[in-house]
Amino acid sequence: QVQLMESGGGSVQPGGSLRLSCAASEYIYSTHCIGWFRQSPGKEREGVAARDSDGGNPWYARSVKGRFTISQDKSKNTVYLDMNNLTPEDTGIYYCAAEKCRGSKRFVVEGPTSGYWGQGTQVTVSL
Repeated sequence: QVQLMESGGGSVQPGGSLRLSCAASEYIYSTHCIGWFRQSPGKEREGVAARDSDGGNPWYARSVKGRFTISQDKSKNTVYLDMNNLTPEDTGIYYCAAEKCRGSKRFVVEGPTSGYWGQGTQVTVSL
């Protein structure tokens, strides 16, 4: 059973930045799409960003495009989400997820139908 562990959440003022990390317990990057989802208060879960199994073809939700960047360090079995110019609308619990890859866009838009989830990390953007 693959385990995903997020870290890096916290509180930041609007306009600030955070880096989230997702460490996998085993190497899955050659077969799995890996991405980030968030759950904001009163809203449905939203796909944020993902990468294909070859590490390429990143896909971003329109709400974060240009501000967030997903990357990975295969040597550390870790995927990162760099978040810049944060706004209060970015507040929520951020989850890392992985699934046998069907394409990064589909992963973000439809969400995983199986696979693995992390426990989540809280991001709060406020004055």
